[in-house]
Amino acid sequence: MTEDIREGLRGFLTKEILKDASYPLEDDEALISSGLIDSFSLVDVALWVENTYGVKLQDNQLNAGTFDTVNELADLIQSQK
Repeated sequence: MTEDIREGLRGFLTKEILKDASYPLEDDEALISSGLIDSFSLVDVALWVENTYGVKLQDNQLNAGTFDTVNELADLIQSQK
């Protein structure tokens, strides 16, 4: 299940946020702390996650400490299900 979440996240992030479907996004690559995703995109990611996976993310979860990699985000989604 978590691998399906990771795959979905990678697809959304590369196609919709990074606008480069061929970008080789790694599951442990820093998204926020590296500047790959900015604060505006972070809101888009959070909304997509909530709509796609039926989870509610709290504002205090939208930071580099809990939301910085595909792995961390997938784990967060899985814990909310």
